[in-house]
Amino acid sequence: MKYAIHNRKGQKIVTVIENEKGSRLAIVMHGLGGHKDQPEIRTFAEAYLDEGFTVVTFDTTHSYGESDGKYEDATTTNYYTDLEDVIDWAKKQEWFDKKSKRFFLTGCNLGGICILLYQENHPEDVEAIAPISTVISGKLSRESPAASQWREWKKKGYNEYTSTSGKIKRIKWSHYEDRMKYDALKKVDKIKIPVLMIVGEKDENTPVEHQKILFDALNTNKELHIIKDGPHTFVDKNHLMEIKGIFEKWIKRVTKDE
Repeated sequence: MKYAIHNRKGQKIVTVIENEKGSRLAIVMHGLGGHKDQPEIRTFAEAYLDEGFTVVTFDTTHSYGESDGKYEDATTTNYYTDLEDVIDWAKKQEWFDKKSKRFFLTGCNLGGICILLYQENHPEDVEAIAPISTVISGKLSRESPAASQWREWKKKGYNEYTSTSGKIKRIKWSHYEDRMKYDALKKVDKIKIPVLMIVGEKDENTPVEHQKILFDALNTNKELHIIKDGPHTFVDKNHLMEIKGIFEKWIKRVTKDE
């Protein structure tokens, strides 16, 4: 079922709920410039659906989905507050588990740091978390291979690039200024729930060495899977099949251990 809800700024967020009578709830969030119907987002969602979950996906504002806003205005702040607003809305729905009041969170790229920050700010809400190819901090983003043109972006006032889908995307320099405010490592020691991490071997945006920094800092039940020859955004069918298998095994382990 598709819903048009509104965030705290009155902007439309298009949200989809699948399997409203599920045994548990999972909320899945896309990354910067992504949308709820991307192949990797659908892969995460379908893994949860196969395990009997209710699944919520949504398009953030200032992205390329059905929600309001322009991509060039996207920030970590607006992605994070949209996530909070979607969760606040979900908590008021009939299908939300009022007894356990907890749910799984999955997010990739910018959605990854958003779910990490949410868990750190609302630890009582989250049962398990899967930050995939995740942004970790503004500082590490600036040190990634993909940020080699950082000074040029600042001088021009924007970054223009071609996405995996072949679309030319432009984002304002203000996005990078906003990202520098965030660091998921600051409270990482407070994460005590199961964590699943996945990253592509050839990811230049959120590279393996940065993922290992987060992984090593976590002091909890954790997994890190590196997809051979995998890029930052997963579109290859073999990669997606491998990722779905990893997800389903992880979900089974987490729910069995409770």
